[in-house]
Amino acid sequence: MLRQRIITAAWLAPLMLAGLFGLSGGLFALFTAGIVLLAGWEWTNLAGIRRRDHRLMLVGALAAAILVLWLSGAALAAWPLWLGVAGWLVNLYWVVHYPARGDQWQSPPRRLAMGLWVLLPAWVGLNVLRDTGAAWLLFVLLLVWCADIGAYFAGRAFGRRKLAPRVSPGKSWEGVAGGLVATAVLAVVFAAWQGLGLGGGLALLLATLAVTLVSVLGDLLESMLKRYRGIKDSSQLLPGHGGVLDRIDSLTAALPLFALLLLGVL
Repeated sequence: MLRQRIITAAWLAPLMLAGLFGLSGGLFALFTAGIVLLAGWEWTNLAGIRRRDHRLMLVGALAAAILVLWLSGAALAAWPLWLGVAGWLVNLYWVVHYPARGDQWQSPPRRLAMGLWVLLPAWVGLNVLRDTGAAWLLFVLLLVWCADIGAYFAGRAFGRRKLAPRVSPGKSWEGVAGGLVATAVLAVVFAAWQGLGLGGGLALLLATLAVTLVSVLGDLLESMLKRYRGIKDSSQLLPGHGGVLDRIDSLTAALPLFALLLLGVL
């Protein structure tokens, strides 16, 4: 498994870096749309859609929605980001009350609708951040990675109190604290690098802590859906790593909020 993970990472990492930071405008939107459509294919499985032709039609509908957002100019607008934030508030309610409120979301149509307010605002967030400059896109990617790494090591070393045992038994409040410390350090370093000054640095720090907490919710939501479906990974599209959603679940939650904060605060 380790060998397969390394092989996959060896070709995937350069491809992602080239696409995310080497492209801009329409080409960047097209590249990231491809990632979202792969995630959409996996989401149809999480939603309980089993027939391949039905799954393909649903992915086609997602592609049409992306095209409409692009042609209408909404790919760089704030309203899809607000839709995403509102959707994640609903997701939070369902994760906190799992499994008691499962009847509110467990039908396939409702899980599919959930995927729309997870995936589409995330794609818009990518475009907004890339439009403001590669530095902020880099920052939110580093934020999610640092949060994961900090949570992993803090959880391993100090984890005692379970965060959401019915959703993801391995996660702890100590891990969340470790992720917050790691991303706070990142924010301080990034603020100094960008020359944001005291006010801008403080705004970035507060935004970073908020987005870090939201990124944890992204991980928990996918864990809840996979637990309900009885599967370990969203797919096997990335050998040794699971699926696309397994790699971007935290990012889908972080992107809309950070993009909104960037547009309105930083």
